[in-house]
Amino acid sequence: MKKNRKKSMIFVLILTLLLVVLNLKNIVKTFYPLNYKEYIETYSNEYNLNPLFVAAVIKAESNFQVDAVSKRDARGLMQITPSTAKWAASKLRIDNFDINSLYDPELNIKIGCWYLNDLCKEFGTDTTVILAAYNGGRGNVNKWLSNKEYSKDGKKLDYIPFKETDQYVKKIEVNYNIYKFLYGQDGDYIKFLKLVFSKFLL
Repeated sequence: MKKNRKKSMIFVLILTLLLVVLNLKNIVKTFYPLNYKEYIETYSNEYNLNPLFVAAVIKAESNFQVDAVSKRDARGLMQITPSTAKWAASKLRIDNFDINSLYDPELNIKIGCWYLNDLCKEFGTDTTVILAAYNGGRGNVNKWLSNKEYSKDGKKLDYIPFKETDQYVKKIEVNYNIYKFLYGQDGDYIKFLKLVFSKFLL
């Protein structure tokens, strides 16, 4: 009787673990959502970006909170500062632009994607350099690239001297890989589990 009961408990436990593993993607998707998918895809395509890369940036910047405001007064989903927003709005010829418009998901994503694309035009396709510029400023990145201590070839960053920017880049790179697994074609569960665990070790 006790043996049968123990076997039943083990069976239930194994079945529960299997269900958890099989539903792992759905569980993790609650922590890594793809909100505003239509806007992300529209403006990622317009500005030659991978939509999942943009989603990874939004996740790190605001955790998909439209009303997010940083200590530096960066606002909205992609945490755009007022000065960058005004400059981008003039380039995009957005009439009657108001800083509070950054709380509008569509406009925020449009400006954010345009800005990432603008950084791509200056720095190329290296995501580490682009993300470092998005967070630490393009002026600082240009200084780092011209310094042999931080860049051996003047194109890639071997070392990022700002700790906050370095952690930011690593965080988004992990986010990006998780998003590719959850919403893309990458079905490698072992790789995915390593990514999830590395996220908590950053």
